[in-house]
Amino acid sequence: MRQSWLPGFPDGAQKVGEGLAILEKDGQAIYFVGGDNYFSHPVGDDAGRRFALTSLMENGHVKAVELERPPLCIPHRTLMNWVGQSRKAGPSSFFRPAAANRPRIMTPDKSAECARLLSEGKRPAEVARQVGVQESTLRKAIRRQGLPQLAPLPQDAGELEAASTKSERSRADAEAAAGMGTACTRADERIQTALGLATGATTRFEASQDVAMGGLLAGLPALCANGLLTGLDRHLKLPRGFYSALHILLVLGFMALGRIKRPEHLRQTSPGELGKVIGLDRVPEVRTLREKIHLLAKTGDPAAWMRDLAKLWMESEPEEAGYLYVDGHVRVYHGEQARLSKRYVSRERLCLRGTTDYWVNDALGRPFFVVSQALNDGLAETLLKDIVPQLLEIVPGQPTPAELDADPTLHRFVMVFDREGATQSLLGRLWKQRIGALTYRKNVKDLWSEDAFQEQEVHLPAGGSTGMKLAMRETRLGTGDSSLAVTEVRRLTQTGHQTAVITTARQLGNTTIAGRMFARWCQENYFAYMMEHYDIDGLLEYGDESLPGTHQVVNPRWRELDKAVRQTRQSERKLQAAIARTALNDGGEIQKNAESVEALQAVQAELKQLCSARKASSRKVTIDSLPEAERPTQLPPLNKMLCDAVKMVAYRAETAMVALLRRHLKKEDDARALIRELFVSSADIEPNALANTLTIKIHRMASPAHDRAIAALLDELTLQDFPHPETGAKMIFALV
Repeated sequence: MRQSWLPGFPDGAQKVGEGLAILEKDGQAIYFVGGDNYFSHPVGDDAGRRFALTSLMENGHVKAVELERPPLCIPHRTLMNWVGQSRKAGPSSFFRPAAANRPRIMTPDKSAECARLLSEGKRPAEVARQVGVQESTLRKAIRRQGLPQLAPLPQDAGELEAASTKSERSRADAEAAAGMGTACTRADERIQTALGLATGATTRFEASQDVAMGGLLAGLPALCANGLLTGLDRHLKLPRGFYSALHILLVLGFMALGRIKRPEHLRQTSPGELGKVIGLDRVPEVRTLREKIHLLAKTGDPAAWMRDLAKLWMESEPEEAGYLYVDGHVRVYHGEQARLSKRYVSRERLCLRGTTDYWVNDALGRPFFVVSQALNDGLAETLLKDIVPQLLEIVPGQPTPAELDADPTLHRFVMVFDREGATQSLLGRLWKQRIGALTYRKNVKDLWSEDAFQEQEVHLPAGGSTGMKLAMRETRLGTGDSSLAVTEVRRLTQTGHQTAVITTARQLGNTTIAGRMFARWCQENYFAYMMEHYDIDGLLEYGDESLPGTHQVVNPRWRELDKAVRQTRQSERKLQAAIARTALNDGGEIQKNAESVEALQAVQAELKQLCSARKASSRKVTIDSLPEAERPTQLPPLNKMLCDAVKMVAYRAETAMVALLRRHLKKEDDARALIRELFVSSADIEPNALANTLTIKIHRMASPAHDRAIAALLDELTLQDFPHPETGAKMIFALV
């Protein structure tokens, strides 16, 4: 175990994380680990700064997530690039002189030709085609003033043309349908990509007015901050093509925010208008988008990306990661291709075919990750086999083994679930790994004296507080050596009902236990919201896949016998009741009574045979042992896992923007509705290549109060100085 540093940071140093501080003094930037001078370099020495921070990360003195926060605010991708450079090329690579940036393609003759054509008012895309260079190369030359004739111009050449109107774009998109396809106005780039002359489309924003759903760009900073693009090049890749993996992720993220729930719904959306929001001529059509999703899922690792996202979110708020809410949600299947097993759906009060998704959320309802089960083994088995191993790896701030040994009541973190998991077996198995469990107690029959309850103020995880009458006792589940010590808290309602809550995390106070347990409804609200707005139950791919043959399922023969046993027992009870009624009526008709007794004896004999047959039949068998027509299958899991991750990012991004808007609106529901209205609002897009900015002018809302709230939100987004993830242009937001 590494020895922790004693606090000894010098005055004036900026603290970064727990063990690092940076002091700028006398023109030097000095890095302190604890009280030790770790490294120093002149202020403004970018190479020394990159080397120092990379070395600190590699040696475990600081985490990447700590450098992403204030005061440094370094993007996650930048930090990972530094680490990759250090591991691949060595630390000395930071200090190698950069190669001279010589325009090998833009020769003097080509530069002069480009300058002449641009001075005639032609667009950079048209100029690049005539001269025979990539448009991105020409635009880079314009930005660095590599064309002498363009240096005196006050504006970028691309701004000389007026912004296109919606009717002009609609007409151009329709005319393009006669060629390569609707809104395929960048046919040259598509042909170059198809011939292998280009790696993919260049993101390029065009000056446009009244772009439908242009407000989605206001959600881009929140999407990126919540990890939408963190899986690129690590877990998510696409082969060379017009649409890159970044484009597909942006399309999926904007679809989620804009309530375009399935790829098929893109047919009801103007492809050219949504393409302007992405920075392309159009978004992919439905079949292309499905193919790209399939490629991302099959060639990448959506599960690893979801784990990285969960770890990122937990490390950003370690206190909330200490209380994890787990609940199952049945995704009902109405198709006919897959053979899915039935399970009870509480919201329908029926047993229906489907899959069970077990979601892990925080106390505010924000998701961390989801585990899908085609064969439902129940909450307990899923927790122990699939969820707990992941949590042990990614939950931050867990106590060390020495701390756990020193305090037998100390827990790693707390898991909150409903009565389905309130069994001594599950609670005990979780506590063996020192994981606290918080749940309702089942089968409560005794009542505590009302004198034991006291009115107390309970602080809620979502903010605010409420009064509750609470009482707490230490008790045990079970008897003998296998009993389990728990804390029981009861809440007394106005009707006299006592709600019992138990936990193995015995260091928690009664108000904390009550506040955390009664916040479990956040997951129910989350499921309802996600079904309505994000279509988490929707199918993204048709067809089915086989399950591993070693998996065990309920034997269909045993299920038939069990059903027959239950029906026969019901017939037995009816006959016994009929005989009892006859006896109460002074015997009744002797013949009728004799027939009932004879029928009862026949039913009992049949019941005995059925019970023997059921006992002789195995309750569970492997899938391989079943006939081909009876073997259960599963829906393709990877595509859904990828899209679930995107939807979780989108929900967290929306929630983050709601939190910013709540400063200007009283009710959360009003703020969330207004954010949804913002995403589907029209906007004007004004790029400026010379200033390297992208201005998004959102159209007005429905009322002056909403205008003021949205204007304040857009000002906050502008102050973030967020650069577009591909073009690097600073994004500026305003309300017009």
